[in-house]
Amino acid sequence: MAQARPDTRPRGGPARRLAPPLGALAATAAAFAYVGAVDPNRPGHYPVCPLLHLTGLYCPACGGLRSAHAVAHGDLTAALGANALAVAGYAACAVLWVLWLGRAARGRPTAGPRPRAVHWWTLAALLLAFTVVRNLPFGSGLAP
Repeated sequence: MAQARPDTRPRGGPARRLAPPLGALAATAAAFAYVGAVDPNRPGHYPVCPLLHLTGLYCPACGGLRSAHAVAHGDLTAALGANALAVAGYAACAVLWVLWLGRAARGRPTAGPRPRAVHWWTLAALLLAFTVVRNLPFGSGLAP
């Protein structure tokens, strides 16, 4: 006998359906506003990356706060210079959020296709390659 799929359609009226994506937007906007107000380029405002502190190597997230600060100030060039992968992540999250909002607004199931193992392995390989390249002399343009 086939198993029934759980119903993932949002229940309730538009306000209830839109609350989760709008709540996520509010939290993200608050985080970017905070990082925009408290400059990560000035020492002492945020903790130092443990990997950078202990080994001198940049992790994939090094420069992420500086890129978020630059995005909050509308400086895409500085954001890409601080951490291009983080900027790509911000863009990907924005696209996924718009899709989520659209599905919630229409009352459609908000659970889209689930990533398969190959997607997670590809993401891990991308992060590893980015980390290795930004720590090599020829990849210094990717370093923060």
